[in-house]
Amino acid sequence: MNIHTLISTKVQQALIVAGAPEHSKAQVRQSAKTSFGDYQANGVMIIAKQLGMSPHKLAHKVVAALDLTGIAQQIEIAGPGFINIFLDPHWLAQQLIDTLASPRLGVANVEPQTIVVDYSAPNVAKEMHIGHMRSTIIGDASVRTLAFLGHHVIRVNHIGDWGTQFGMLIAYMEKIQDNRKSTMPLSSLENFYRAAKKSYDEDPVFAERARSYVVKLQCGDDYCIQMWRKLVDATIAQNQKTYDRLNVTLTRNDVMGESMYNNMLPSIVADLKAKGLAVESEGATVVFLDEFKNKKGEPMGVIIQKKDGAYLYTTTDIACVKYRYEKLKADRIIYYIDSRQHQHLIQTWNIVRKAGYVPASVMLEHHMFGMMLGKDGKPLKTRSGSAIKLADLLDEALERARRLVAKKNPDMDTIELEKLAQIIGIGAVKYADLSKNRTTNYIFDWDKMLSFEGNTAPYIQYAYTRIVSILKRSRKDNQHVIGTIILDKKQETQLAVRLLQLEEAIFTVAQEGTPHVLCTYLYDLAVLFSSFYEHCFILYAESEAVRYSRLQLALLTARTLKQGLELLGIETVERM
Repeated sequence: MNIHTLISTKVQQALIVAGAPEHSKAQVRQSAKTSFGDYQANGVMIIAKQLGMSPHKLAHKVVAALDLTGIAQQIEIAGPGFINIFLDPHWLAQQLIDTLASPRLGVANVEPQTIVVDYSAPNVAKEMHIGHMRSTIIGDASVRTLAFLGHHVIRVNHIGDWGTQFGMLIAYMEKIQDNRKSTMPLSSLENFYRAAKKSYDEDPVFAERARSYVVKLQCGDDYCIQMWRKLVDATIAQNQKTYDRLNVTLTRNDVMGESMYNNMLPSIVADLKAKGLAVESEGATVVFLDEFKNKKGEPMGVIIQKKDGAYLYTTTDIACVKYRYEKLKADRIIYYIDSRQHQHLIQTWNIVRKAGYVPASVMLEHHMFGMMLGKDGKPLKTRSGSAIKLADLLDEALERARRLVAKKNPDMDTIELEKLAQIIGIGAVKYADLSKNRTTNYIFDWDKMLSFEGNTAPYIQYAYTRIVSILKRSRKDNQHVIGTIILDKKQETQLAVRLLQLEEAIFTVAQEGTPHVLCTYLYDLAVLFSSFYEHCFILYAESEAVRYSRLQLALLTARTLKQGLELLGIETVERM
């Protein structure tokens, strides 16, 4: 059920009958205040100006033509021409019954597209740090939502598994004879990387050997490929532990690293030259883009092959987009990469479009995001100034949640305590990020995110457990909580309207890649249920009919909260 779409269509039809141009926008919105109804149509003022008519007069004509029989209880004109729509409680009650009977809570399947989502993308031979968290969890909430709607979603973990650094790492492996080990923990790889970099910077002979290994690796030398594979495998195995802890759906099968596109690069450079897009400039191969200007006001040059024959990130990313369209058959490609990469992506896509590798019908979208900041407003780092390892952050979340749960439940057994701490701790960290508009920076605050008050995961998780407890105490099997739904009190009606807006929230997340919209929806729902619970007796209602009606509202709220949290990748429990 999508009330917004239904009302928008009806208002659109009424606008045309009232004399508005055919493509006029109704601008229907959920009302900010209940005094303005449940929905508002705000498009009349703009259209009236175009028609040279009084907005109030046009609003009256629209309302006269607006057929919401059986759907709206009241329609009123407010101010200069806002149309406020109050939904009919009897109609709402029937929609709730239909939603309860639906395994998908009334959310429609869409016409499926093949959607490639590029997210997480850590580098090889380094541990994941907090800089990877936003891409990983926002991207995962997006793919969960798109898949729920019925799209064919291809998850892509575009790991940094190629480049000159691998020559350095292989040379250092040889230097310390560490290549005899079949596996290697990534924690030692991190130190290994620093030591290799130090040797590269300080020892010219070592640096020369490292550069020679880069060439050998690029030429497919067996020894170098074997060593490179060890580094990649160790990284993937360690990262998978982090994904599992975060309840993120990425697996090894989703890894499509930079190295995957190596064979495509020579032909792409040759093709861009043949099409006249790429030219030689000072020994390098460059694409000049008129849409971007350098400091002198000249077209900006984007290098795709250096003088020494080496390829760049842009070249790989051109191949990457081409592959995703041609081989993966993508209808839409979404990148969850931080905002600093925006110009790079736009330039890459500009080249891709000009070369005709991807048609205009295929959407290329950069869902950028801001940074995590400390309470001082600066990028979150360790005391020594280095990036915080993601594993360390999750360890701290677990420890803080463990103390919180133990304080509230001193007699809880260890196994249940650990499980609950994991769900609350990880859920709190994820929700704190997902509940913020992804385009903005946000302050990382342990106390706020683990609070049982306000817009937090623990608050919503607790709301869910409280409803489950009510349903258990009713001694009714959920499948037998059926009957007429009665919406007499305003708290019942307000809860009913919000319950029926799930699809609207989910569609917005799928279109815009903004999980905070779903978080806000779930928080509003939990708050409205709390008000409903406070003002409306459930188990001790004045009649059996009212009791069953309110149990249905409770059940639908529980199912909606659980489904919403699942789409965010956050687990629920039945006891807190």
